Amino acid sequence: MKDTFGSFVKFLRSSKRAILLITIVVVITLIISSMVSIWLSEFTNLNVPSLGTIKTLGVEAYWDKDLENRTETISWGTIWPGTSKNVTLYIRSISNIETTLELRSANWTFRDSNNEIVAGPSDSSSYMNLTWNYNGTIIRLGETVRVEMTLSADYSSDFINFLIAENVKEFSLDIIIRTSE
Repeated sequence: MKDTFGSFVKFLRSSKRAILLITIVVVITLIISSMVSIWLSEFTNLNVPSLGTIKTLGVEAYWDKDLENRTETISWGTIWPGTSKNVTLYIRSISNIETTLELRSANWTFRDSNNEIVAGPSDSSSYMNLTWNYNGTIIRLGETVRVEMTLSADYSSDFINFLIAENVKEFSLDIIIRTSE
């Protein structure tokens, strides 16, 4: 072990220039990669905070299965292009007849850094998508169904270009949950 350490020290003393060159290359590489990362973060870390207003017809939406925390909004938090967020809701029927449920989204509104509404894509649903796992089960008055809603943001260059060009900082939408009476 002592011979190995001694050989290593001897190698270091005879290779000072090589070690200095390697150290310089490593430091320059770290500086350049940090600068590129900072520059790219302005474009690749696009995120869009969002809020969904829940509008119901024939049903009520709750956060918990005990139906104690009714909700009329969903704060999806920050959505990144190419990602999705899930939220679990409990939907209780207040309809007098057996029915199934429908989900729709409407009124997608995009706002810039000045909180001004910007013209969104002509078809926002091609960039932002709201879905759920409800399977069409018939529900009766007072019955509750657990659903998981998913909000997804596209990672297409068109959508990213829109976010950058319009300086989009947040968006909102109406989430319509209704009976299919």
